[in-house]
Amino acid sequence: MSKAIMWFRNDLRLTDNPALNAALRQHDTLLPVYILDERLLQPDRWGFTRMGPYRLQFLLESLDDLRDHLQEKGSDLLVQIGKPEVSIPQIAQTYGCTAVFASKEYTHEELQIEARIEAHLPLHLQHSLLLLEPEDLPFAVEQTPDVFTQFRKRVEKYAKVPFPLDPPERIPTVPFEQQALPSLESLGHKAPHRDDRGALAFKGGALAAYERLNHYLWDTDALASYKQTRNGMIGADYSSKFSFWLANGSISARAIWHEVEAYEAERTQNKDTYWMKFELLWREYFKFVAMRYGRKIFFKGGIQDKSVRWKDSPKALHKWMTGTTGDDFVDANMRELLYTGFMSNRGRQNVASYLVHQLKQDWRKGAAWFESLLADYDVASNYGNWMYAGGVGNDPRDRIFNTKKQAHNYDGDGAFRRRWLHEDTRDPKEVIAQLGVLQTELF
Repeated sequence: MSKAIMWFRNDLRLTDNPALNAALRQHDTLLPVYILDERLLQPDRWGFTRMGPYRLQFLLESLDDLRDHLQEKGSDLLVQIGKPEVSIPQIAQTYGCTAVFASKEYTHEELQIEARIEAHLPLHLQHSLLLLEPEDLPFAVEQTPDVFTQFRKRVEKYAKVPFPLDPPERIPTVPFEQQALPSLESLGHKAPHRDDRGALAFKGGALAAYERLNHYLWDTDALASYKQTRNGMIGADYSSKFSFWLANGSISARAIWHEVEAYEAERTQNKDTYWMKFELLWREYFKFVAMRYGRKIFFKGGIQDKSVRWKDSPKALHKWMTGTTGDDFVDANMRELLYTGFMSNRGRQNVASYLVHQLKQDWRKGAAWFESLLADYDVASNYGNWMYAGGVGNDPRDRIFNTKKQAHNYDGDGAFRRRWLHEDTRDPKEVIAQLGVLQTELF
């Protein structure tokens, strides 16, 4: 009887999981495994904990949901903390598994891990994180356009998004001793304070993802006005918030795409519904940029190899991180991030522009701070957008945001700024200390 490991990564779902389907076709029994990479719980080069408590809590909720769905299929989930390239071969040896199936990743560290595992075991990878198979693109990955509009137009004209795969009826599983999932506390974090001013009480897992999808499309028809409201600042439904569940794969981009098309067929089709697919294509684009350029997306000069001299001011960085710059629009957005693990798209663009163009700080510090705090962190999208803000990415122009004008346009009555700057007495520095996301003497 052939046995294989189903290694879950950023694909924490049973519906539309090509790696899972492939494993079931080729092997009699599977061992579903998730390895929480211990390196993500450690500080990065700037002293920021790579996975702070907001994302970690969301991940643990997602794993709990995945385990529940596996158990409904007669299976279970083996969770370990360690290095995947060490743990996966050890698990395979212990349980007699002869192959590993997983979803393909596209950035440097993840590719290194894949190569190290493949040195020990056959590793079968599927493109579970994309809308499109790379071979279905109207160009080679190495020829991915440097401008999004060119990418979008060619993809929209020539490529068709496949329908999502159904979940398996049953998952025959290698017996193993079940263990409790790790807790936030066991991983060195306290549960973050639940701030009632937050945009949404986010909960991890596929069940919550599909509830959100149904709410945003079918229950509220919020999708029908998405383009008009997407730059909002306060509330749950000005934007979809799908990024949370897309980030760790509790729902697939293909599932959302085709649900939008079903909505267009049954309810309404307009520029707002199209814009949701437009944003999914932006997400897709950054993954192909990562595939094309590899480690360059993490370099100071970005994919342009641009020579830029950044200032190194811990004081300026500290003010930006704590939302104490004196620019009330920037500060309000930075406080929302610090207190909730979320920031709106409009806010992200403004605070990034401010760090780079006003404070003249290295854009990679901002990207790393977002990695630590954002619950919806996605490596390709995060670094793609930060390169864009830093003038070293997929835009030859320097996009400098006038934060005063932006505040007037998107927070004209000042409600958002009052919400985050005047309705709380907490010290941002103390909040950072409580979150445990800063492991340096920056302050």
